Amino acid sequence: MPAYSVKRQGNIMRAYRIERPGEPAGMTDLPVPEPGPGQIRLAIRACGLNFADLLMQKGTYQDTPPAPFTLGMEVAGVVDAIGAGVDAPKIGDRVAVYSGQGGLADYGVFEAARAVKLPDEMSFEHGAAFQIAYGTSHMALDYRARLQPGETLVVTGAAGGVGLTAVEIGKLMGARVIAQARGADKLEVARAAGADHLIDASEDLRARVLELGGADVVYDAVGGDTFKAAFRACNPEARLLPIGFAGGEVPQIPANHLLVKNLTVIGFYIGGYLKFRPEAVTDSLTTLLGWYREGRLRPHVSNLLPLERVGEGMELLRERRATGKVVITL
Repeated sequence: MPAYSVKRQGNIMRAYRIERPGEPAGMTDLPVPEPGPGQIRLAIRACGLNFADLLMQKGTYQDTPPAPFTLGMEVAGVVDAIGAGVDAPKIGDRVAVYSGQGGLADYGVFEAARAVKLPDEMSFEHGAAFQIAYGTSHMALDYRARLQPGETLVVTGAAGGVGLTAVEIGKLMGARVIAQARGADKLEVARAAGADHLIDASEDLRARVLELGGADVVYDAVGGDTFKAAFRACNPEARLLPIGFAGGEVPQIPANHLLVKNLTVIGFYIGGYLKFRPEAVTDSLTTLLGWYREGRLRPHVSNLLPLERVGEGMELLRERRATGKVVITL
């Protein structure tokens, strides 16, 4: 695919921004930023929404930037300017960036080292939907939990942004996948991603998982009572990954119960690895992009919305009505 040329219209851009702590995010006009040393400017074409964006608006996310800041953690677009000392990417390259902030705007300035060139066959929408969800699931299951072929993986919230990728990657890694989600439509999405067994959120998760032989690895994106039920359905030496708390309650883990079955609870936050072991994220993304090129991964984007409707996208996440990813296009 040839390099893109980028033409800017004026020097003003739109941004979905939090101006002061505790205040709701809103659209505003800002000057188009200039890249500094080691940075690139991106003409943003798509931005993936994440549950963390909701937490940042409340100030409860573990890595919330100080206000003012522009929301949007993962973007894809075209490089239209580079700062001093940047050899790659080049102006006109199509790239994705796991930025942590700044993605819900027409333009953004990001560290060049965080940019990954998109495969020719990958759309901007897929590029913006790919890094956090797939990176989280792959690193959590492979790098941290050491999921093995033939083991049983239980995924809760299995039709959500990260849950669905855990189903897909778990299956690619050779696991038997049990997916839990709410309602027939969401369960069908999980089945299409490779789930071997389906459990509706209205069912007794512990009883159903035990009927199916118990869990060797639990990937929990819900928290609360769901985590507690999965915890009680674990086999000896199982590993548990508390990935998120979409249900609203952070589970308290009884340490004495870990001893009985020799269980391991594993903390994982992909953003942390960008700070102290970025090569692990790069290696994971290299593997994932290879799988994408081979046609083994296909991001599930349930909603594409323009920037003017970003509030609707946030509500889809808040009300847990989306499956896979919600992507904002620019």
